[in-house]
Amino acid sequence: MHDILNLDRFPLHEPGSPAWHALVARCRADLAREGMFNLEGFLRPEAVTRAMAEIAPVMDTLSFTHRRRHNIYFRDDVPGIPPGHPALTKVDTINHTVCADQIADSVPAWVYEWPQFAVFLAATMGKPALFTMRDPLARINVMRYGEGEALNWHFDRAEFTTTLLLQKPARGGDFQYRSNLRSDTDPNYDGVARVLEGRDPEVKTLTLETGTLNVFKGKNTLHRVTTCHGEQARFIVVYSYYDRPGVTFSRQEQVGFYGRAA
Repeated sequence: MHDILNLDRFPLHEPGSPAWHALVARCRADLAREGMFNLEGFLRPEAVTRAMAEIAPVMDTLSFTHRRRHNIYFRDDVPGIPPGHPALTKVDTINHTVCADQIADSVPAWVYEWPQFAVFLAATMGKPALFTMRDPLARINVMRYGEGEALNWHFDRAEFTTTLLLQKPARGGDFQYRSNLRSDTDPNYDGVARVLEGRDPEVKTLTLETGTLNVFKGKNTLHRVTTCHGEQARFIVVYSYYDRPGVTFSRQEQVGFYGRAA
């Protein structure tokens, strides 16, 4: 794993050491303050090159094009929101997705399965343990956004979202987010409407560098990727971990997100 991750800067392989505890403390402080943390240069440049060589041919030939017009909840009817409420405004998303079963022997898969990665993530999140997802499609996704493509506003299902940027787009493709917009007890529909209407000054924009690990509170953070432009597309790995074992998507969810069921 030393050839893949910059363990000199980020000693995930030494849990319990002073350097490991210092890194965890830094990440926890960033999560509390910003709702996310970033480890720039987490993936070594040589590993980025190898991952792109492994994934790009699969993306070109076997990826699923996800083209969808949706509201941020991915449901037409949301209890508690009257029809016509601006929180139900529909937006367009288009990307190309490669699933875990298509890249089982690859750099992103090796990182996902490495036990010390989950141990580190659990510590940053203040959880006793995290488990890889059982779903053979959803556990690892690599998404490509090309010219004119974007991931529009939404909340994630999981409490935390873990991503690894493999390639920046030529232009655009910024990560925009509004941390702590809702909670388990307050859906804050009017706050959601303010973000969608461009009226929330707390929305932030982040330009990630290639090789950066980004972890954020996806369940309660409204976020999107702005439209990408230029010949070089945006490639990002999305990892799914849960605080309980055996999590899978339903057949309907698999077909909706990936065009097929496992």
